[in-house]
Amino acid sequence: MPVPRFDIDLTESQRRVRESIRAICDDFDHAYWRRHAREETYPHEFVDALAAEGWLGVLVPESYGGKGLGTPETVVMMEEIAASGAGFGGAQTIHGGIYNSPPLVNNASPDRKETLLPKIARGEVSIQAFGLTEPEAGSNAPSMETFARREGDEYVVSGEKMWISRVDVSDYMLLVARTSPKSAVDKRTRGISTFLVDLEDARSQGRLHKEPIEKSASTFVNSYRLTFDDLRVPAENLIGEEGAGFYQVLDGLNEERLVIAAELIGMAELALSKGADYAADRDVFDRPIGANQAIQHPLAAAHAEVQAARQVTYEAASRSAEDSLDRESLGARANAAKYLAANAASSAADAAVQAHGGKGIAVEYDVERYFREARLSRLVPIAQELALNYIGERELGLPRSY
Repeated sequence: MPVPRFDIDLTESQRRVRESIRAICDDFDHAYWRRHAREETYPHEFVDALAAEGWLGVLVPESYGGKGLGTPETVVMMEEIAASGAGFGGAQTIHGGIYNSPPLVNNASPDRKETLLPKIARGEVSIQAFGLTEPEAGSNAPSMETFARREGDEYVVSGEKMWISRVDVSDYMLLVARTSPKSAVDKRTRGISTFLVDLEDARSQGRLHKEPIEKSASTFVNSYRLTFDDLRVPAENLIGEEGAGFYQVLDGLNEERLVIAAELIGMAELALSKGADYAADRDVFDRPIGANQAIQHPLAAAHAEVQAARQVTYEAASRSAEDSLDRESLGARANAAKYLAANAASSAADAAVQAHGGKGIAVEYDVERYFREARLSRLVPIAQELALNYIGERELGLPRSY
């Protein structure tokens, strides 16, 4: 049975989201997710069900046919999806489109918004792929080498991107590339631009090559190493102002941190539910193993961690709607939420596996998948150390450490 949650005062809008998402998720049981995990396949039926109800446009304004909701509602949505049985991996099948929405809503041209946003809201167009990380730059985005040079009414893109997921189920990719050399700008975060890449056009040009990456976690979605070999992108596909792309991306990064924190909390709740149920039902030496503190205390400690992370995440999501909260303050809260949620998910998954004993690594009990996904969450979308760097520098006023 689901583990109890500490009370959080939800708005009426958040309660409606929770009820609607739960109703959709009820049609996709643990066996559904287990099958897709075993086959390493994308859960199209689940994504289509969300799209049919307009949930892929949760952050798209109502004027463009979207739900017109914000971060407070989105974290409810993603927590419920993960907690339903999808886990972190299942939630990853749609979260790219969620955090790719703010840069488009905030920076795309009026014509581009009119063309694309209603289709995103209806689930007719997918923009799940986000081309940011590179083989050498990693999380150090300002060090990226992928370059887009202007030639007439086109940009010509060359370079490599790494760990780019959902390219195979997207119609467009949000691509971040340099448009000015680092030597030509006074700050590394300048001279970076954001583009909307039509993936069908890219395939027809034969200038985008993708190499699948074999991996052991998050196998519902495929991830790729991408090579851009003088790919031509129409100049009209530039999003917002040239050279301001890094700051446009920040519109989505805080959203991304909070969305992922909510997913991890949902998966942690799921793992604890599995672990507590098994510990209560499994009898050894004529009593439930959950009566043993070696089993009970790790589950209880993880529950406390999860509820603490949940409070921080929901508070940050609520504050994100305030105009008075500056980007750096929201960034500190978002990084803290992701850091706490990843650690809590790791504790919960580990306790659940341990409670199951040898059965903890049997696929049929699901907890081994949660364990692998929780470990991954301490590395993506940023490593835990980078979250601490942000908090140390911005909140504690400590010197930059890298």
